Amino acid sequence: MPGTVITYIIRRLIAAAGLLVIVSAVTFSIFYLVPRWAGATPETLATRYVGRAATEDTVKLTAERLGLYDPIAVQYWNWAKGVVVGAEYDYGAGVERCPAPCLGYSFITKQPVWPELLDRIPVTLSLAVGASLLWLLAGVATGVLSALKRGSIFDRAAMTVALAGVSLPIFFTGLISLAFFSYRLGWTQPGGTFVPFTDNPYLWAQALILPWVTLAFLFSAQYARHTRAGMLETMNEDYIRTARAKGLPERTVVVQHGLRGALTPILTIFGLDLGLLLGGAVLTEKTFSLPGLGKYAVDGIVANDLPKILGVTLVAAVFIVLANLIVDLLYAVVDPRVRAK
Repeated sequence: MPGTVITYIIRRLIAAAGLLVIVSAVTFSIFYLVPRWAGATPETLATRYVGRAATEDTVKLTAERLGLYDPIAVQYWNWAKGVVVGAEYDYGAGVERCPAPCLGYSFITKQPVWPELLDRIPVTLSLAVGASLLWLLAGVATGVLSALKRGSIFDRAAMTVALAGVSLPIFFTGLISLAFFSYRLGWTQPGGTFVPFTDNPYLWAQALILPWVTLAFLFSAQYARHTRAGMLETMNEDYIRTARAKGLPERTVVVQHGLRGALTPILTIFGLDLGLLLGGAVLTEKTFSLPGLGKYAVDGIVANDLPKILGVTLVAAVFIVLANLIVDLLYAVVDPRVRAK
């Protein structure tokens, strides 16, 4: 059995590494190859590095220095090599060294992208992890209780709230929460502030509690509906009736048999949702003015700063791949049949 588990883990790690290479190629193609197919020129692509206010001579010089006149395969190789070993960028006034992992160099801010992403990852990580724990606990617990009390007042009320949570967008619930809890009652921070956990855990949680609850309300509603549907299906299986016939306590039947069988689809969507949030909760960070990856990407779009957008996109893709890798490994824990396959 240990050998089977190790083999399963090795296979998943190799598949994840190959997927990361494919993701990097696809990400690069979206920003460099697809625009060429749409009629973009090297000069057009260069304007995404220097901004809209640059002169024509500056744009042409930037396109030449960035190698945008080279074949696309050569451009991808140089870019991928820069991610691994670093790169050098000549912006006219001098040559700047971009250390590995070099995800690009902003000609507008004259700064490498990776160090700026490192400053913003803790914000997005804090937001995603805190909210995910809340929505996972609340959503799964509500779904289980709704399934066990099918047709009751609690079930109908919970599913009504879940429907409202799925339907209401985050920028609506976020602004309403800010207006009521922050500006009217003064219970929470009004947004725009972030204190690192290592500096002050209390202020860290106080600044993020409202974004956590608002974001968790959106996702927990979806998880409650999925958990309820999965529990209703598994609780009618033959092995559940067998467990009850053996005299097992109802709590054991529900948690160890019913819920365990319903967790597989929950793990799937949880891995995707968490990976997407770690790549940048754009609407949440914009609504609450949190300086995370999502807001960083929006600022890059507004400023027409391609390296920032490309860097966030690649980091988001890496987070999604890693999240799915963790989900695959958790499958082997939840369902032993996965290891056998």
